[in-house]
Amino acid sequence: MRPALLKYLFILLLLRGGISYAQDIHFSQFFEAPLLRNPSLAGIFNGDIRVQGVYRDQWNSFTNAYRSGSFNMEYKQPIGRQDDFITMGLQTVYDKAGSVALTTTQILPALNYHKSLNSDRNMYLSLGFMGGLVQKRLDRSRVTTNNQYDGNGYNPSLPDGEYFTDFKQNYWDGSVGMSFNSNLSSNEDNTFFIGAAYHHFNRPLNSFYKDPTIGLEPKWVFSSGVKLAINEYSFFNLQGDYSQQAGSQEVVAGALYGHKLGDFPDDPQYIIYAGAFLRWRDALIPVVKIDFRPMSVAISYDVNVSQLKTASMGRGGVELSVSYMGFLDRFNTTRDAVRCPRF
Repeated sequence: MRPALLKYLFILLLLRGGISYAQDIHFSQFFEAPLLRNPSLAGIFNGDIRVQGVYRDQWNSFTNAYRSGSFNMEYKQPIGRQDDFITMGLQTVYDKAGSVALTTTQILPALNYHKSLNSDRNMYLSLGFMGGLVQKRLDRSRVTTNNQYDGNGYNPSLPDGEYFTDFKQNYWDGSVGMSFNSNLSSNEDNTFFIGAAYHHFNRPLNSFYKDPTIGLEPKWVFSSGVKLAINEYSFFNLQGDYSQQAGSQEVVAGALYGHKLGDFPDDPQYIIYAGAFLRWRDALIPVVKIDFRPMSVAISYDVNVSQLKTASMGRGGVELSVSYMGFLDRFNTTRDAVRCPRF
């Protein structure tokens, strides 16, 4: 790879959130993109169907950097004669980065089975799989290299010296995960989950130069969350992820305080959230969110605290998420289920 093109891609990796976090797309509102965390988190909600979208705009204070979007949908239904459930889902991702418009599109179907472990309380072990097609492409017309600089400066009529001819690549990608969720006590409002996922287990090739030695490294993601009721109207929601890919790692964790508005705490008109998350050595992320059933809207902003804070002037990325969660009018709904995986 020529030095100038290498510089382009190096900057893209650096701005993704630090050298150690370079390979995979991530969202600060990771809790609004559960399938990207772990396919076994699909269906762990109170409802039959959930649709979520997250849009991220990052680093535009000093470069033409990142615009990313995630869209996922899940459909959950009872299966068998016991309290087991199955969830079918779909995760899509779109990401466009940098001056060369490096674009990634992912279409990943998912399937998750929830096995009930206790007939007297909510206690589920879930095993999920996700896999599908990924496409990456770049705009060759925007690539400039040191071969195109002569004694008078940049000369676009000169060849760039790059020898790859295919400006897009397609590959199959797969993930598997397992999670456990249950109540913390007799109060069903106090819940928790823990999970682990193994992404890119097939190690797909990831090179525009068709180099068989360059593949996407597998990634481990360990996730957890706890929801604690303070009283009938207030609660805390704490969540965190630890990710490890090749020699890189990322830690993000934080909490939201939720307060219910309305006369009936079991069926509130609104729930207002406020809180913050920290992506270690990278960004502080304040978040506000509102639920107006069946819809939710959240907005967050990355305040950069990494070594790039001088160049970025402390600016990071803004994210907006919208979600729908509800029940369907059908015979085998989960609406009246006594036992159901939820968080």
